[in-house]
Amino acid sequence: MGVPKFYRWISERYPCLSETVKEFQIPEFDNLYLDMNGIIHTCSHPEDDNPHFRITEEKIFTDIFYYLEFLFRMIKPRKVFFMAVDGVAPRAKMNQQRGRRFRSAREAQECEERALKKGEVLPTEKRFDSNCITPGTEFMVKLQEQLKYFVVSKISTDPLWHGVKVYLSGHETPGEGEHKIMDFIRYQKSKPGYDHNTRHCLYGLDADLMMLGLASHEPHFSLLREEVRFGGKRDRNKRPATPEETTFHLLHLSLFREYLDFEFSSMKETLSLGTAWRGS
Repeated sequence: MGVPKFYRWISERYPCLSETVKEFQIPEFDNLYLDMNGIIHTCSHPEDDNPHFRITEEKIFTDIFYYLEFLFRMIKPRKVFFMAVDGVAPRAKMNQQRGRRFRSAREAQECEERALKKGEVLPTEKRFDSNCITPGTEFMVKLQEQLKYFVVSKISTDPLWHGVKVYLSGHETPGEGEHKIMDFIRYQKSKPGYDHNTRHCLYGLDADLMMLGLASHEPHFSLLREEVRFGGKRDRNKRPATPEETTFHLLHLSLFREYLDFEFSSMKETLSLGTAWRGS
């Protein structure tokens, strides 16, 4: 569950917080975590406002695999690769999702009706219904099986994947993807011999990942996400056709933590939690 406009506010307040990912200039990371639902939505309906757009399940699966491979080769995790698909969400989130599904279905229908009124001829194939990206649907069952096959294939054939522990938390495991990732991190920290200098990279589009990353208390934690355009609606809907055309940004939470500490340093002595603040 994201925080509306939080990422934009932070980016404008601290412009140096994130850096553009450039080839051969990417820091080393031990663990890479993917909040998969952002990738699934991006690959399944990249053109929300185009009533002529059609895509098959096979093409969706192929694009998802290509996106996963691209992110893996870009970050090159040395120890852990964790993929988390949203499972059954808490009741409050389910109510929010229900409203989103009704709204998206209505907008898709209205978009087609406007095209028909203009005299446009729409394809006869059925449009992909993004509402099927829901735990327990037939589409998600197929995707889970395809992801298992993809992981086994890459581990067997790609030398870059050798020596990396791969975890796949599917839709049948309850909880949102980002929370399953944080549960995994907390579990790893509880194990004896955990390296507290582990460098984490988390891919996801929700702004609340900043809060979750800070709450992990890991000293080396970065967020990877696509470039967000803050212009009009028309500009925001223009998505790059391939990952190679996409501009990625790395947001370093260690720097964010320093910004927050500096900005609120004048309040340390007045807050009742001043001791706890200094201890963190």
